[in-house]
Amino acid sequence: MTARILVVDDVPANVKLLEARLSAEYYEVVTASNGYEALEFCENNSVDVILLDVMMPGMDGFEVCRRLKSQPATAHIPVILVTALDQDMDRITGLNFGADDFLTKPVNDLQLLARVKSLVRLKNLTDELRLRVATTRDVGLESILRFPSGTEAIARDAKVLLIDERPGSVERIRTILAEECTVDVQTDPQTGFFDAIQGNHDCLIIASSFADYDPLRICAQLRSLDNTRSMPIIIVADQGEEPKIRRALELGVNDYVVRPLNSNELLARLRTQLRRKAYHDGLRASVVKTYEMAVTDSLTGLHNRLYLETHLATLFKRAVDRRRPLSILMTDIDRFKLINDTYGHDGGDEVLREFARRLRRNVRGSDLASRYGGEEFFIVMPDTDLTMAAIVAERIRREVASTPFFVDDGVTSVPVTISIGIASVQSKDDSVQNMLKRADEALYGAKASGRNKVVSEAA
Repeated sequence: MTARILVVDDVPANVKLLEARLSAEYYEVVTASNGYEALEFCENNSVDVILLDVMMPGMDGFEVCRRLKSQPATAHIPVILVTALDQDMDRITGLNFGADDFLTKPVNDLQLLARVKSLVRLKNLTDELRLRVATTRDVGLESILRFPSGTEAIARDAKVLLIDERPGSVERIRTILAEECTVDVQTDPQTGFFDAIQGNHDCLIIASSFADYDPLRICAQLRSLDNTRSMPIIIVADQGEEPKIRRALELGVNDYVVRPLNSNELLARLRTQLRRKAYHDGLRASVVKTYEMAVTDSLTGLHNRLYLETHLATLFKRAVDRRRPLSILMTDIDRFKLINDTYGHDGGDEVLREFARRLRRNVRGSDLASRYGGEEFFIVMPDTDLTMAAIVAERIRREVASTPFFVDDGVTSVPVTISIGIASVQSKDDSVQNMLKRADEALYGAKASGRNKVVSEAA
């Protein structure tokens, strides 16, 4: 999992130590020696996770965290405070300023790497959602990209599911949360799992140990389901359960607390998860509401040319900045005019709709399928090189050619084939226009050589 980690510490030896640990896991590590450098770097560069020392001259880590979380451009970046401070109030102060975790020096390697990996996964999800709404700035809706404020109000409206079989623990957690949110309790873990998948809760808090059941199985199952994949999960662990905590974070658990419970820490961590959930929910809702008409092709339901041109530029820049592959498929339905002439425009429209459905079945959620115009379609594939793009293109071509399309309410069979041209980002000096030109030339080559073919850009 590649990611850029910013390490902020005024002690060079501490920086070198963290840099060595993270670089060994193939993370890209950048550094800053004080809070001012960190803020400037985040303002001008992309960062996936920040490891931030608290005790620094000039501006301490608490203030740096507060400033980062107060700015829409950086509020979504996960922050781990790393410090020699080990008092409960220090940890709670950091969490209340918006930090995602608080690690005490000397940092345990496995704990550090598990937490970074978990937060990188979260940041990738946030980035994907933010990309989808990035163009809202152009229509005056930048507030969509702001982290929500008023966390206590969010908590009061929240509904939390607690799965714990120990009566004393249940009562303790219920008492802590009672004034801020509604708490539903389930003592049986398997019944609790079914309660969780109903989709009526904002956060799940689950005990780490049960007499005859592994609670991490619930976490893994919830992460595999669409309607609970983004539900925040907090593990309540016992002292000495570090291996189980690390495993939980690897499975996608968002956060954890360790007994004996500190009520302020539990509330702070819960508020952080509810704030992130509200942010993600708002992004998703805004995507649907704001762009359904403006950037969707009304006939096929795919994104239209306007969205493609805007979003492709963003994806291209991200691929170049992160030195990751990006490929595009330029697709054209062969002899579509003949289909229109033979079966009428209604028949042609049904062919276009069915082709769009087949495209959706054959691409990932992170891919961008769009109708460029007429019978021409584009698929933008992040993190996909030319070889893999060709495999996907050939799969789509075969499915279209081997399975007839139907018009006239399913009465008339229409044979359809497609031609596909492929191009990929070649270097940091490449451009969107050049890549589109290469894809167009490849598509022309597919048509000129007999149609019903996949052709990649010339080497």
